[in-house]
Amino acid sequence: MSRDQLNATFAALADPTRRAILRRLTNGEASVTQLAKPFAMSQPAISKHLKVLEQAGLISRHRSAQRRPCRLEASRLREASEWIDAYRAHWDKRYERLDALLVELKEKEKRDAKRKD
Repeated sequence: MSRDQLNATFAALADPTRRAILRRLTNGEASVTQLAKPFAMSQPAISKHLKVLEQAGLISRHRSAQRRPCRLEASRLREASEWIDAYRAHWDKRYERLDALLVELKEKEKRDAKRKD
């Protein structure tokens, strides 16, 4: 995933309304009207959110007669998740080293305490 795509993905995910829209789309396609229903905002405002999601590649819209239903594009989310997973692996290794160091320090502390007795 390019840096620009990654930035667009995370920028789109930064907004709770857009995350809620994506969560709704996990149940299947939905129209703008259906997506706008749970929010206290106008359809043009929802359309702006959809445009951000579409530009980030997180959703797609297609024409079906008079409707333009939205569909989740999970591949972009998967790419972002893989990017995060690389950092998760890095931090997991660091935490494992920290855990090992803490165990070592506790054992040393116990040995030192026994020597003093």
